[in-house]
Amino acid sequence: MNTPADIHQEEFEDPLSVYEPEDHATPLARMLAEKPVSAIDANPYLEIPASTTIAQAVGLLDEKQVGSLLVVADGQLQGIFTERDVLERVAENFDAISDQPVSSVMTADPLVVYEDDPSGTALAAIAAAGYRHVPVLNSDGQIAGVISPRRVFTFLDGAADSASC
Repeated sequence: MNTPADIHQEEFEDPLSVYEPEDHATPLARMLAEKPVSAIDANPYLEIPASTTIAQAVGLLDEKQVGSLLVVADGQLQGIFTERDVLERVAENFDAISDQPVSSVMTADPLVVYEDDPSGTALAAIAAAGYRHVPVLNSDGQIAGVISPRRVFTFLDGAADSASC
């Protein structure tokens, strides 16, 4: 007579015993699925405290010729302040709000990707979600950088070059 343990053991089928690796249609599809976000150069990036004034943040975007600033408090990402934020939330009222903290106009809790996510996730965040600058976090939730369309295209171009060799 079978015991409950025997019955359970007989019914168990290891899901990896029937695993077949995904067949990617192109080398690009394979690369986007298999290479992690960490393969995309996400540096340099700039951090500012949430107490930075809007005028200081706008000045820093201009001075450093960057499109985004990561807003950080106690080492944790609080938001992102981008050129789009300047255009949508600041430009029309700059004189009236320039002394307010950047936290009042930043994009709070932005969409992020993690270093170990597939690189296709970064492309989807930019293309499908419509974000030009996406923070990258490591597995501990610490900031690892920022990806942008230029950085993703550089990554894709390099991957295409190595695939054609």
